[in-house]
Amino acid sequence: MQINNLSVVQVRLTYLLFVVLLLSTNLSVNAQREKRKKTEGATEAAIASEAESFFTEGEKFFILEDYAKALLYFLRANELSPTNAAISYKIAEVLIKSGKDEDFKRAEVYIEQALRLEKKNKYYYLLASNIYNSLGQFGKSTQVLETLTKEIPETEEYLYDLANIYQFDKRDDEAIKTYNRAEAALGINEVSSLQKQRIFLESGKVNEAIREGEKLIEAYPDEERYIMAFAEMLGANKQLPRAISYLENHLQQNPHSSSAKMLLGGLYRDGGQEKKSRDILMNLFSDPQAALSSKLIVLGTYNATLVQSKAKGADETELERFVIELFNKVESTEPNNANVNMVGGDLFLTLGRKEESRDRYSRAILLGAQGFEVWQNLLFLETQAQLYDSVIVHAEQAVESFPNNGMVYYFNGYAHLRKKDFAPAVQQLEQAKKLFASDLAQVAEINGMLGDAYQALKQYDKSASAYDEALVFNPMNDIILNNYSYYLSLRKADLEKAEKMSSLLIKNHPDNVAYLDTHAWVLYNREKYKEAKKVMERALTLEKPTAVNFEHYGDILYKLGNVDEAVVQWRKAKALDNRNMEVERKIVNRKIS
Repeated sequence: MQINNLSVVQVRLTYLLFVVLLLSTNLSVNAQREKRKKTEGATEAAIASEAESFFTEGEKFFILEDYAKALLYFLRANELSPTNAAISYKIAEVLIKSGKDEDFKRAEVYIEQALRLEKKNKYYYLLASNIYNSLGQFGKSTQVLETLTKEIPETEEYLYDLANIYQFDKRDDEAIKTYNRAEAALGINEVSSLQKQRIFLESGKVNEAIREGEKLIEAYPDEERYIMAFAEMLGANKQLPRAISYLENHLQQNPHSSSAKMLLGGLYRDGGQEKKSRDILMNLFSDPQAALSSKLIVLGTYNATLVQSKAKGADETELERFVIELFNKVESTEPNNANVNMVGGDLFLTLGRKEESRDRYSRAILLGAQGFEVWQNLLFLETQAQLYDSVIVHAEQAVESFPNNGMVYYFNGYAHLRKKDFAPAVQQLEQAKKLFASDLAQVAEINGMLGDAYQALKQYDKSASAYDEALVFNPMNDIILNNYSYYLSLRKADLEKAEKMSSLLIKNHPDNVAYLDTHAWVLYNREKYKEAKKVMERALTLEKPTAVNFEHYGDILYKLGNVDEAVVQWRKAKALDNRNMEVERKIVNRKIS
């Protein structure tokens, strides 16, 4: 019994030890598991924190527009947190900044990933649409915007973008439906109405376009812009009587509408109702309340009509009188308005009244007219009138506002050249040449003028170089061939080249006295006197000779030994130019000094 009891005790002690050991083991395992969970949680938090840190850095560089660095940080954030939609969105957003197709394709992958992860952020849909449009994937673009407007409340405004893409993708029926959906949600408005009108007109559905225009006017009856646009649409689509009726009714309610008067005057004229057109425009110009801008637009339109008529050689005397009357009405009330004077300058230029045109342009500039065109027209007219001092003054004024405009220096240089102020002419023309570097025709013309100026300054190498450059652009430039060959003959330099140029010149212009004289003088300096005599005699038979022609002919005859006849020709030259003392010496001495 005692033994047995001890055995029982031993067994119980053994079992109790086993339980204690097992419990101890379980507690140890559980503790390890809890420790692992805590470690894993701490690791995930650290990763999330690190991803957020990279994302923040990426945002910083994105704001600084350093997109390369921003992309590196966003990609690192994505590696750490691949299920974060915002990171995928930012990667797509930064990729498209390069504008490269390959980056748009990469961006497509990331924006689609963002949309899979987050379906309620409208900016993701909008970026996706932008990317698809840039890749020409309009079907996917419309699909993503359709999803946006259905899935996210209060996004009906993007229906306009959706409709616009349908239009671009030539899906006009879908575009119309989408604009209708936008109107149902947001009401009738200018964007949808005008776009629908455009679609209908392009597809030949004029009646549908008209109905859309009427709907817009009914919705906004006090908005004159819509009435004007509607009337213009009617007039452009063979609905002229209807357009006129709309405007006449509008003017009954709004008798001071200068825009409506202006448009109605044009429609009357289009419909052959010239008297009505002129009456309403005269009424417009007599109304001090009418907008000056409307009056100037009318004058500009009439000026364009007159330009076209002049080009066709049509007689528009009656119309010219009417337009001048309109202008006089404006000028009488706004004499010190720069735009009025500028329009007057344009009008008088068209009518060939150049002095009045110069006067208006000059006044427009004094009154502060903007834009180079008014300066250019003034400089052109003054150059034509040979008012070279005024050209120089105005060109120097113009350069203050337009220092990089080659025409200013061109006019200035040309005026100095004509005044024989060769050094400033060269300075201005060289600057013009630099500014016209890409306009080869203009550069060639300037080189021709530089050739003349350098010749006068006895800088012969520069003169020849300028002429050669001009002939590279146009080897058949008559003026340069003439001047170049003549000046070479005067210098007795490169006479063979001079003869080739002058021969080409008279081959192309066999009856041009000036060119024949040049060729004869080149031959003279090459001591080809008999050939020179034949050419000069032909020149003298074509038209009234000049003093230079007679002098050259006398010189040629002298070289051929015919002194008496040479003196006769020199006397003819003296009769036409009694200031030429060189000719006087030839006559007195009966020889060439």
